[in-house]
Formats: sequence, structure tokens, C-alpha cells
Amino acid sequence: MTGTPQKQKLWRDVIIFDGLDTLPEPMAVVVEGDRIDRVLPMSEWDEATAADCEEMARGGVMTPGLVDCHTHLVFGGSRADEFEQRLEGASYEEIARAGGGILSTVNATRAASEAELFDAARPRLEALMRDGVTTVEIKSGYGLTVADELKMLRVARRLGEALPVRVVTTLLGAHALPPEFKDDSDGYIDLVCEEMIPAAASEALADAVDVFCEKIAFSVAQCERVFAAAKAHGLPIKAHAEQLSNLGGSAAAARFGALSADHIEFLDEAGVAALREAGSVAVLLPGAFHTLRETQLPPIEALRAAGVPMAIATDANPGSSPIFNPTLMLNFACTLFRLTPREALAGMTSHGARALGLHEQVLHEQGLGRVKEGAPADLCLWDVDTPAALAYAIQSGRLRQRVFAGSVTQAFQGEQRHD
Repeated sequence: MTGTPQKQKLWRDVIIFDGLDTLPEPMAVVVEGDRIDRVLPMSEWDEATAADCEEMARGGVMTPGLVDCHTHLVFGGSRADEFEQRLEGASYEEIARAGGGILSTVNATRAASEAELFDAARPRLEALMRDGVTTVEIKSGYGLTVADELKMLRVARRLGEALPVRVVTTLLGAHALPPEFKDDSDGYIDLVCEEMIPAAASEALADAVDVFCEKIAFSVAQCERVFAAAKAHGLPIKAHAEQLSNLGGSAAAARFGALSADHIEFLDEAGVAALREAGSVAVLLPGAFHTLRETQLPPIEALRAAGVPMAIATDANPGSSPIFNPTLMLNFACTLFRLTPREALAGMTSHGARALGLHEQVLHEQGLGRVKEGAPADLCLWDVDTPAALAYAIQSGRLRQRVFAGSVTQAFQGEQRHD
């Protein structure tokens, strides 16, 4: 006995931002199963075929589901008290000496169970989803022991199983030096390379490996050891680099074929050229720039001139970017970094997918982050007049429908929910 074939789903009269550009006229989008089957102008739409489709909505702006390609969503504790202390005049050094800063997050994360970390991270992820995210990268990095880093990665995997969202996990063991290795950074890198990466790979908990290449973290040589260990276990690499100074971390990551170099405020021309040659993505994190009140802008014009794709992400974390609103990052990317609205939206769709290695034939015939025939049916329908409005206004409640793998998982403003 076979069931009744499921109808295709139809969105009509929508303005489409396809992941790179706005299409010139109202379009129809037809989804079959978890993939986009057809994208065609309404002028070419055959009304007779509408009877074979379930109409989901008319009008609005349709984009790919947003891709937040750099977050630290899984962590224990809160740093709200430190935020208040800094505004009252306490220095970062004073807070750190009192047990605050990243050490407080490490201690709270180590003390938390997987269930407690899951319950704390879930509303953070749901906030991203309510603002259009369908794919999110979640890093470890607040455990800094083998057991605690794996614990964080297991929680990230569970989030992807429990919610209608694609979760990509990244092992960030080389995030900071734990207190147990206070005077032995090389010894800690030994642990990351010889125990942490092999354990994460053997349990299939990590999709990539990241490092923090900076004077307050790890040297280029130490990061290169981590890159080599990751490559030996078949894991792609990423890097936090050139955030506070220019050490050449981005160029080093590019030599290992990095998916991306992230932050990059102090990136120089040689680093830009290295990213271009490697095909790596420059991930811009305006939330951290804003929160830390930085003044050194990323080299936007040099990246544009070199044709390096620029992704945008929230960098959602407890310290430098406690921000869980991706469309706010579109506005910040424009107002702080002077990206165009089109560049910002491409940065959180097509280029965000590229920063995770999901832009080509990885999941389906077409890659993630596009509104193209054959691409995954991860889509957002917005109640705005133009795609640029998503970056122009800082406003909640504009998402009418969020579509994940072909199903409307969230519907707002009176729209009927479909499964």
C-alpha cells in the first residue's frame, strides 16, 4: 500500500535574493522534498500547474536560509557582571586577576553537565533561528581539556538533532591556554595535537579544527602544528587571526588550505593575497568589533579588489560578542565596515556557506546558501519590500516563514504553519 504522493510546495510573486544577487522580477519557487525544484519568473509561470502544488505564500522577499558561520553558542555561566564592572571602570586585567574573563567561562563550562550546557545553549540557538538562521557553526573552546572539549562538541551535535537546523561543529581546543599549562604552551599544543584532535576525529564530533593565532593565545608555529594534525585526521581548518595584531596567521592558515580566516582586522596585503590564492573566505565579525569598541577596520577595499569572498557572522559568545541577532550583523557590516547591503546578505548566505565548505556539491546537486534549482530548500520569506531592507533596519518580526529542508518550521504574523 502506497500513500498519496506529496504535492510540491509553491511560493509565488516573491522577490528573490539568490545568495549573490537580487533577481530582476517577481519569481515563483517550487520545492519538492528537501530541494528546490524550479525557480522561474512569474511571467513564465503556467497557472495550470498551480493545481499540482500546495501554495505556501505570496509576495515578500525570499532569501536562502541565513548561515551563521562563526559562533560559540555552547558555554556555561554568564559574564554580564563583568560587562557592568567594565562600565564602572574596572580594567580587563583587574577582572582577569579576580578570576573573570575567559577563565570564568572555562570554569563554568567545565562544571556544567552536558544536559546543563544543552539547556543553556538551546534558547541561544532558537534566537538565531527566529531571525532566519538555518545553518550554524558551533565551536568548542571553553573546556580546554580533552573531556570537556568533547563534551561541548557532543552538546553541539545534540542541538542539531533536536532542532530543525543544520549544525556544523568546530574543535577550537587551541582557543586559550588553560591554567594547568600556564607556563607550558607547547605542552598544551602537544595535548591538542596528540590527544584532542584524534579523539574528536575518532568520535566524528568535529567537522573542522580552529585556532586562535594571537600574542595572547598561540604563535604561528604552534598553530601550524595544529593545522598539520587536523589535516592528518582529514579535518579542514579555520583560524581566528589578525584580530589584535598582524602575526601572519591568516597566511599560515591559507598555506594549509583553510576554509576561512576570521576577524582579520589587522590583515595586510600579503595576507589578502594568500587568502585569494587559497580560495579561503574572510569572515568578518562586526559584533565583536562593536562590543570591544575596536577602531582598526578590516581591509575591506583590499579584499574587494582581490575578489576574496567576505562572510558575516554573529561570533555569538559570552565575552566579546553576546549577540544572537544575525540580521543586526547585516546592519553592523554595512554601518561599521561599509559593506553594501548586497555584500552583507551574500556574506550571511552564499559566502557563509563557503566558509563552512558547504557551497559546492556537498549536500545535494547544488550547494547551500543559494536559491537555485537543485539546491537545498533552506529558505526565508521576509515581510520587507527589498532585500536591502534587511540590512537597513534593525527590526524584529520581519521573518514570515523559515523553511528548513523543504518544511516550514516557523511561520509568523498569521501565516499558516505547514509540516
